Amino acid sequence: MENDLRFAILIDADNISERYIKIILDEASNAGLATYKRIYGDWTSPRLASWKNVLLENSIIPMQQYSYTYGKNSTDSAMIIDAMDILYSGTVDGFCIVSSDSDFTRLAARLRESGMQVIGMGEEKTPEPFISACNQFKYLDLLYAQQQAEEREERRREEAERAAAARERASQGGRGAQAPAPESPKSDRRRDLKRVRRAIDAILDQFSDEDGWVSSGVLGDQLGRRLPDFDVRNFGFKKLTSFVKSLGSYEYDAQDKQIYFRAREE
Repeated sequence: MENDLRFAILIDADNISERYIKIILDEASNAGLATYKRIYGDWTSPRLASWKNVLLENSIIPMQQYSYTYGKNSTDSAMIIDAMDILYSGTVDGFCIVSSDSDFTRLAARLRESGMQVIGMGEEKTPEPFISACNQFKYLDLLYAQQQAEEREERRREEAERAAAARERASQGGRGAQAPAPESPKSDRRRDLKRVRRAIDAILDQFSDEDGWVSSGVLGDQLGRRLPDFDVRNFGFKKLTSFVKSLGSYEYDAQDKQIYFRAREE
C-alpha cells in the first residue's frame, strides 16, 4: 500500500535468540514495510552459529562486528552508527530496535526526536528506560510462549482427528489401523495450508474492524508480506477470494464491490 510506513529492522544478535525471528518479522509487518533487515554480531563466534540458517531463510543481512576488547559490546556501537546513517538517508519512517539492552535507550529517544516511529522488541528483562523510550514495545518471550501454546493445541487437535479417522477406518474395514503413510506431496500441501491459515488468523487478529472483518485487499497485501512464496495458483485457484472461501474457516461478505472476511465462529 502507498501509505505504508517503511521500517529498518536492526537486531542485536548478542542478546536475542533466533527462535524469535518469525515473531520479529510478523510484528514488523503489522507496522509497515521492512526496507532494511540487518543483524549485528561477531559472526566468527560459534555462539552465533544457530542464527546462520535463519538469516538465509529470511533474507536478513549479517553485519560483522569484531569484539575488539573483552567485556565491551562493540555490537551496540555498530548498530547505533548504522541507525543514524539510515536516519539521515531519509529512506525510512521508523525503526524496529530488537534488543533487551538498555544501551539503546538514547538511540530510541534520538530517533523519536527526529520524528521516527520506534518499535522496541526484547524480553521481559529489558530495562524500563529503553521500553519507555520507544513508541511501542513487544515482549518477545511472552509472544513466543503464546505461539508455542497455540501450536501445542493445534497438534493436539490434529492428533485427535487422526485417531478418530483411524478408528473409523478400523470399524469399516475390520483390519485395524494401518501403518502411517510416508510423506507425500499431499502432506507438504497440508503443511503449507496450515502455514497460510496461521498467517490469515494473525492478519485478522491485527487488522480486523470491531466486527472482525478484514477486506480482501488488506488480506492479500499482508499475506504477501508474511509469506513471500504465497500464490493462490499453488493451490489450484485463480483468485484469493475463492481460495480463502475454500478453507471453510472464514465467513465472507460483499459490500461496495469489495469482499470482506472474518473468522467463522465455532
